[in-house]
Amino acid sequence: MRVTILTQYYPPEIGAPQARLSEFAAALVRRGHEVTVLTAMPSYPVGRIHPGYGGLLRRECRDGVRIIRTLIFPTQRADLLGRLANYFVESPPLFLGLAGLWLSWRTGAAMVFNVSDLWPESAIRLGILRPGSLGHRFGAWLEGLCYRQAALVTGQTQAIVADIAARFPRCRTYHFSNGVNTRAFHPERRTAAARGSLVANGANACVALYAGLHGLAQGLDQVLDAADALRAHPTLRLVLLGDGPAKDRLVEQARQRRLGNVRFLEPRPRDQVPPLVAAADIVIVPLATHLPGATPSKLYEAMACGRPVVVVAEGEPAAIVREHRAGIVVRPGDGPGLVDALRTLSGDAALRQELGANGRHAAERLFDKREIDNDFIEYLERLDRSAPAVGDVPRPVPSERT
Repeated sequence: MRVTILTQYYPPEIGAPQARLSEFAAALVRRGHEVTVLTAMPSYPVGRIHPGYGGLLRRECRDGVRIIRTLIFPTQRADLLGRLANYFVESPPLFLGLAGLWLSWRTGAAMVFNVSDLWPESAIRLGILRPGSLGHRFGAWLEGLCYRQAALVTGQTQAIVADIAARFPRCRTYHFSNGVNTRAFHPERRTAAARGSLVANGANACVALYAGLHGLAQGLDQVLDAADALRAHPTLRLVLLGDGPAKDRLVEQARQRRLGNVRFLEPRPRDQVPPLVAAADIVIVPLATHLPGATPSKLYEAMACGRPVVVVAEGEPAAIVREHRAGIVVRPGDGPGLVDALRTLSGDAALRQELGANGRHAAERLFDKREIDNDFIEYLERLDRSAPAVGDVPRPVPSERT
């Protein structure tokens, strides 16, 4: 097959979408397919073009994948206008669908539309859009257009797939789950150097790590509130690793509150993250509010590293943790619950070991990224073999929903 991936985010940027898409592209190449990525100049999450990039157009090759990059307006602003200025030059998932539809029409190729978050619904829950506003109505129209015109709609959680199938029953859907490289994220990746990066003189410390984007959806204010309530705890230390539009505010807030038990670390290259996760004692996976369909990939990474999770969420991520006994679930906004969860795990090494082992077992059995990618590629290969001639794009068939 000849596959073109349209995405705003791609390495050398760090983050979950970048890792997921680049690993999938590499898996396609390993199976003998030709892959081109159309993307933007790297600017995430720092809000400025990475060194060595710039201009109107750039071509490169990574892992056998041909990459074509275009101009983007870089920004870290979390408000709607700042986001749109960034997205309209390249695009977010919904605007990206317009480019995909045009390319599908222009080339006769089938379009596969991947949904990692249910927009504009998530934007409303985060307060970025108002219900019934012009932006909401336009987003809903664009969402429906992309779903109806795509040959296949993939969703990264079961909740996303179920939501789309219920609202657009003629869509052909596929659950293309998030997952984790269980060889890269592994308990044995823990090293003394990684532990030292998290906390100095940490032999007796219990480190609770958050590693990821510091943005609106993560609700990291509740983590600082928990740190404030636990400031007298003799061993617990909280470490926040990463960057994003909310980081400067969080750092200043921690300084003003004199939270000596909180440490902020700059983002690290992707290959340095697994040892840091494995070197933690607890991993925090928070969401600011219930976002239907959202399951952060950092949950799978923590499980693969055998770390017990404190997940601040409802819906699918909470269900995963409960079903596999991989950690403790806290409802978003439940400050006392988060404090209790951190206090309980920090004081019980045996419980941490048990929950972490449960998570590792589930990650190996159900969420291995290589198996998930290969299953999806085989599905695409079957669709390709049964597709009509070029120029006649296959349409969704309800009975073929997976």
